[in-house]
Amino acid sequence: MQDDEDLTLLDTDADFSEESPLDQMESVEDESASAFDPEEMLQLLESEEAPQRMLAARAFCELQDDRAVPALIRLLGDVCPLVRVSVAYALGRNPHPDAVDPLIQQLATDWNGYVRKGLVWALGNSRDRRSISPLLKALATDISAVRLWAASALTHVGKLNYEDIIPAIPPIIAGLRQDSIPAVRSNCAWTLGQLCSELPSNVVYATAVDALIESYVEDEDFGVKEDAKGSLLKLGDPRGLQMIEELEEEGII
Repeated sequence: MQDDEDLTLLDTDADFSEESPLDQMESVEDESASAFDPEEMLQLLESEEAPQRMLAARAFCELQDDRAVPALIRLLGDVCPLVRVSVAYALGRNPHPDAVDPLIQQLATDWNGYVRKGLVWALGNSRDRRSISPLLKALATDISAVRLWAASALTHVGKLNYEDIIPAIPPIIAGLRQDSIPAVRSNCAWTLGQLCSELPSNVVYATAVDALIESYVEDEDFGVKEDAKGSLLKLGDPRGLQMIEELEEEGII
């Protein structure tokens, strides 16, 4: 039996539309960071009371202070998932190289979908190449809400260099073609447009353009079509532009 403070476990794509407590934390951004005393919040991170630890972690979603990072890393394994999800978000706001491996380890083991969603977001914000492999795994295997964020997170870490982008493209193409959730396919389409703009015209680039054209023409979801079209326009690839022009002239799309 889970603690009363536990979050609902997301374990199926049917739960995709549910709002995450992580989303609700966006309201913290409306509060002034000056409302939090960094010294007090640092102490509360060590509190024996879960609500106090959660409050402190949420404060560091606004406050940027490297002194909080060691305590936040320790709290990644907190027994309370409300604390863990707050900590994940806080580490996303306070990215640090020392946090990347602990974030990856927690993503691989955490049972709670809301927490994994936050971990994926934090890994994207880390802008560290170590994040690429676990993000690609999450895109391929996790629940829909996590896959959605993994696709977007890859646009951050994938901007590091050419060597990082190349291995990321095929799994994203697979997500675009195969994922059962239209919103995930849309994010994959958008992400391809972002990453491929950094690529030369090579085989990997051409394969991505083919996948975007295929989605623009064949996907049954209008949102996916629009994101595929947007990426093709961003890339300015002649084949993609020609396909868009032809279909619009024929009134097919």
